[in-house]
Amino acid sequence: MALVYLSLGSNAEDAIGKILDAIERIMALGGVAPAGLGSFYETEPQGVKDQPWFVNTAMAARLSLAPEKLLERLKEIEHDMGREPGERWGPRVIDIDIVFYDDVVMDTPPLTIPHPRAAERRFVLQPIADINPRLRHPVSGKTVSELLTALPESGQALRRLDP
Repeated sequence: MALVYLSLGSNAEDAIGKILDAIERIMALGGVAPAGLGSFYETEPQGVKDQPWFVNTAMAARLSLAPEKLLERLKEIEHDMGREPGERWGPRVIDIDIVFYDDVVMDTPPLTIPHPRAAERRFVLQPIADINPRLRHPVSGKTVSELLTALPESGQALRRLDP
């Protein structure tokens, strides 16, 4: 079974509820075993600034789905939860991204692993660091903690939400 790290986010009403719903749906895929959940963070929007802040977290899970099949199932979950195609970096009911899939490195039209912008995004790295700060990026070889420390503070505001 592969160890996969997913990033989840929403800036819809009841964003935490939407993320928890998505996690339940992921766990219901079958053959999925939880391996960790990061803290929830309120995060400054990237790209399109004129929208509500997002809530983001990360989850780790062991699963037997191939990367492409996992992506297909995650897109189905997003669609079933009401996500529609829209503005890049715009508002969204739910966003689920595959960040790491074991030590797999792949770049195909539908899927790039590790996520191509993960190392640049505090809202992706911080929740993963909550789960496993020593996780190594399979391309750079740096730990999630090292990548997080190297990020600039500006433009990536993040506030931990109390449980």
